[in-house]
Amino acid sequence: MLVLILRLLVDFGLLVLIWLIQLIVYPSFLHYQRENLVTWHRKYTPLIGYIVGPLMLVQLVLVIYQISFEITFFTMGSLLMVCAVWGITLITFVPRHRAISRGRVNEKLLLDLVRKNWSRTILWTLLFLCSAIYSAYKF
Repeated sequence: MLVLILRLLVDFGLLVLIWLIQLIVYPSFLHYQRENLVTWHRKYTPLIGYIVGPLMLVQLVLVIYQISFEITFFTMGSLLMVCAVWGITLITFVPRHRAISRGRVNEKLLLDLVRKNWSRTILWTLLFLCSAIYSAYKF
């Protein structure tokens, strides 16, 4: 029961965070002068990392914990979605954020950041919805 509650809370936290990033943070990058964006981005990435990193790690640990006790469509689907988010983040977003921090930024890169982030937004939304439905079923 505690794991379900923790999972629901973490999934909700990531849901709120990704929608804020998708609708506010990433689009706002387009309104900065290049130099100002690079300066701000160098501050932003470690700070957001202190929030996103632990949440993603806890989500992964909780999903692995759940699947170790119960192999269901929910737990397997959750593991696949969490792994997909991790893969997309490491392969797609980490290099783009490094490029911005190094000053290699242009409008195409920033628009690409917003467009490609929809994949994580959709996955984390689905993860939360699945957690909510599964938790309601289990309670």
